[in-house]
Amino acid sequence: MKKRVLVAMSGGVDSSVAAYLLKEKGYEVAGATMKIWPKELCGKQPPKACCSLRSIEDARSVCRRLSIPFYVLNLTREFGKEVISYFVKQYSSGVTPNPCIICNEKIKFGVFLKRARALGFDYIATGHYARRTFDKRPNRFRMKEALDKTKDQSYVLFPLTQEQLSRSIFPLGDYRKSQVRTLAKRIGLRVHNKPDSQEICFVLGDYKDFLKERLRDNIKPGDFIYRDAVIGTHKGICFYTIGQRKGLGLGHHKSLYVIKIDKDANTIFLGDREDLNRKTFYAGCVNWVSIKEPKNKMQVLAKIRYNHKKSEAVVSKAKDGNWRVDFLKEQCAITPGQAVVFYKRDIVLGGGWIK
Repeated sequence: MKKRVLVAMSGGVDSSVAAYLLKEKGYEVAGATMKIWPKELCGKQPPKACCSLRSIEDARSVCRRLSIPFYVLNLTREFGKEVISYFVKQYSSGVTPNPCIICNEKIKFGVFLKRARALGFDYIATGHYARRTFDKRPNRFRMKEALDKTKDQSYVLFPLTQEQLSRSIFPLGDYRKSQVRTLAKRIGLRVHNKPDSQEICFVLGDYKDFLKERLRDNIKPGDFIYRDAVIGTHKGICFYTIGQRKGLGLGHHKSLYVIKIDKDANTIFLGDREDLNRKTFYAGCVNWVSIKEPKNKMQVLAKIRYNHKKSEAVVSKAKDGNWRVDFLKEQCAITPGQAVVFYKRDIVLGGGWIK
């Protein structure tokens, strides 16, 4: 009996080609798009946005072309609770969220996977550029970087569990993006030249306007402090992030950067660029995806942002359960709320959230 796979389809070229490749390999394939937009945004969605109404129709068209079933799963409530609420809460607390990682953990490989299993599917698949392998000796699945390092998305998949990996397929892991677009054009998919989605899918325009609408009276101005002196007034800590230089509205004679945000004091500390550099920080909620939790300190390559170059570091468990990360060389703008992901060559060892 053929194994059944439900492909999470965004209406873009990547997930569309993923569905085609799985069908060619002999799986019984169906596509599904997640309806995640809140009601108040439903008539305002830009046509190129991920998971918009236009994207649903693009995905439906691809499934028709591939002669596979198509579903629309309404996950609006779950997305609002797990992703949008998290996004707003993090910014209001003075930390910078990464909603794409939370969406992967809680929605795509959480709720979507559970729905797929309830519908009788053996696996889910996505258009992520990443690779999953199985190592018999430790009896574990491993998350690995994609062949195309310029498109690799393994960084945003570090929270996945062994159970989630066992039920997930990443068909594009051994392909380059250029190959995917060429293949899509060859098989007649109209989305072959559709631009990649880059922005936060549920924010239309400036995220600051989105936060203003959600937080309203909870946004309070406070002090900008530089070298122990008050030099101006900020508009609310939710509008700033570590490393930010533009948009401070100070008119200062030199470039200043956000180096610390104190939620309790409603204060933002500014400094010079070199004040952003440091070697050591702590990470919480660490998930060891490809290996068992190490008992001793471990040398790794670590990334503190999606586009950050991997750098040598040592990780060790602290007494409070968090993990200490010591880079060998100083890194710029280590930002609370963002993820740090640990690698050994192209293997994702694990990752956690910067505190």
